[in-house]
Amino acid sequence: MRHATVLRTGLSALLVLGAWTAAGPSTASAAPADSAELPASAALLSAMQRDLGLTEGQARTRLAEEKAATALEPKAQRAAGSAYGGSWFDPASGKLTVAVTDAGKAGAVRAAGAQTRIVEHSAARLDATMKRIDALSAPDGVASWRVDPVTSRVVVNVVGSAERDNDVRAFVAKARKAGPVTVERTGEAPQTFAAGTVGGDPYYTGNVRCSIGFSVHGGFVTAGHCGGAGQQVRGWDNSYIGNFQGSSFPGDDYAWVNVGSGWWTVPVVLGWGAVPDQLVRGSNEAPIGASICRSGSTTRWHCGHVLAKNETVNYSQGAVHQMTKTSVCAEGGDSGGSFISGDQAQGVTSGGWGNCSGGGETWYQPVNEILNRYGLTLHTA
Repeated sequence: MRHATVLRTGLSALLVLGAWTAAGPSTASAAPADSAELPASAALLSAMQRDLGLTEGQARTRLAEEKAATALEPKAQRAAGSAYGGSWFDPASGKLTVAVTDAGKAGAVRAAGAQTRIVEHSAARLDATMKRIDALSAPDGVASWRVDPVTSRVVVNVVGSAERDNDVRAFVAKARKAGPVTVERTGEAPQTFAAGTVGGDPYYTGNVRCSIGFSVHGGFVTAGHCGGAGQQVRGWDNSYIGNFQGSSFPGDDYAWVNVGSGWWTVPVVLGWGAVPDQLVRGSNEAPIGASICRSGSTTRWHCGHVLAKNETVNYSQGAVHQMTKTSVCAEGGDSGGSFISGDQAQGVTSGGWGNCSGGGETWYQPVNEILNRYGLTLHTA
């Protein structure tokens, strides 16, 4: 590793996760780019076909539509103003849908290029409800809570086997008083995806194995539950990489590790030999409904959709706020790994429920929050 006799060695050490290219960031154009022009790798298209049930042509079209929706979302939000109720990508129409509380704002939003839906509550009111619920102490039977722009409610997810628990029922009652709330059942409680030491291309902190997320100038970002500030980090070959320079968990689930001792950073994520190593070009945030892919040191490539944003996840160690939920599976050891939409970094794997045999859901910590928290700069191509 010291002299990088094989390029893959350097990449596996620093960029244990993810591998992707597809749609790059777009300027403020509402129309999707010609899908034939998108630099989507064969590996990404194959993963989308496998996990999303798309043909190659449909996958290319989806990437183009999502690129346009990602660029349009902030413009449409500005057009909606205080009437903004949230937004999401609609795979059926291939367009961004923006919720508005004032029908008078719908025309301006449509003129920007988005579809509209009239809803009861603004995003500001739903966010305020989230903050009030975040201030409560949640029992283990409450899995998570999030803002859902489609229903214009805050959704509280309760583990089915615990829904009659007195503490759970008391929490739900308090949550309903906080604002517009609906309750849904979920099959399992969330858990983080750290794992004991096993083989592969991971990084290690003590006897914990996790996965590297994205390179930043001076190091890499990963999950906070993988290690505390000051802890030493070793690479796949057991050589010293650096130390956790900052870490937050619970409350947040992010950390960053400095890189030295012969290791270096590059703006790519590893393809594990099954797919080409791919460039990372930015961190534009994909909308709800967009396709997204994840790679980790245990389960490698898997794809799905963004299901929700601003969700509070109630792990046994404590609640983590402002997470993004996806339909992508993950397993132990995938923690910290890369979530990417197109060639845009989205976040680092935190936890979830289920596995990649039977399916499940996974949350990630948005990468831009990590960069802003520590004053880091994403290493991009």
